[in-house]
Amino acid sequence: MGLFFEVVLPIIAVFGVGFLLQRIRVLDVKSIATVSIYIFLPALVFTSLYEAEYNQGFTIIIVFAFFLLFMMIVINKMLARIFKWKQTVESASILTTAFMNGGNYGVPVIIYSVGEAALPYAIFFMVLQSLVMNFFGVYYASKGTSGISRAVKTIFKMPATYAAVLAFIFQKIPWEIPDPVYSTLSMVGSAAIPLMMVMLGMQLASITSLKFNWQIISSAVIIRMVISPIIALLFILALDVNTLIGSVLLIVAAMPSAATTTMYAIEFDTEPDLVSSITLVTTLISVLTLTILLNVIV
Repeated sequence: MGLFFEVVLPIIAVFGVGFLLQRIRVLDVKSIATVSIYIFLPALVFTSLYEAEYNQGFTIIIVFAFFLLFMMIVINKMLARIFKWKQTVESASILTTAFMNGGNYGVPVIIYSVGEAALPYAIFFMVLQSLVMNFFGVYYASKGTSGISRAVKTIFKMPATYAAVLAFIFQKIPWEIPDPVYSTLSMVGSAAIPLMMVMLGMQLASITSLKFNWQIISSAVIIRMVISPIIALLFILALDVNTLIGSVLLIVAAMPSAATTTMYAIEFDTEPDLVSSITLVTTLISVLTLTILLNVIV
């Protein structure tokens, strides 16, 4: 129970603060998300990746991200055929199981359980997952050719994409960033994680309508919270991944559904109530499943 009180409970408490604030004051979550996405997150991405020493671990994360996405899509398509789900339900299930909350939930859990050494890998996975989610998430939410062009445009609108590219470039050129500039970026970046945590609580509090189709919700919960980490474990064992990278992969694979998938579902009318329900249920269940997982791997 030590890890629950040391890692999980403090993080859930911060989520709870955001949840209560949103219930009491009803703030504009979209505006706060914009501030996070365009100011705080790019600074965190840049400083974390700029300071990182690149090794095989980053390549493993890329391979794993696409492998897990592929497996999630295959499993969902099999279930859709077995249970005869309609197209929108299949897309909703893919949205909530293929895309996990590796950012405002995964990053703090990794930092507080694995340690600061894992931060560059956690940030790298978060950026990569955001790129993948903004492409495939938009595609599956819209499920049409217009979704592809929209997905590409969405990726190039993400400041974190450019922050990651700039971090790679500045690492390679023989010029050091002036201390006042870099210290400012570090200060802004350090505020990104707590802000993302509060924002997740606010996003959950903003869910207004639910649709408890327990057959679909149960399937999504099992896929996201059980099958996904099992796939991650098999991947780690097959490639003999080192302990640090393996811990990062296992934790992100066990994360609940990404809250941003609800926005896609609402915008493209892809069973938004069902997507919201799955996101909420997986987030609540993660309190138990993550506590068990962390006690096993940490």
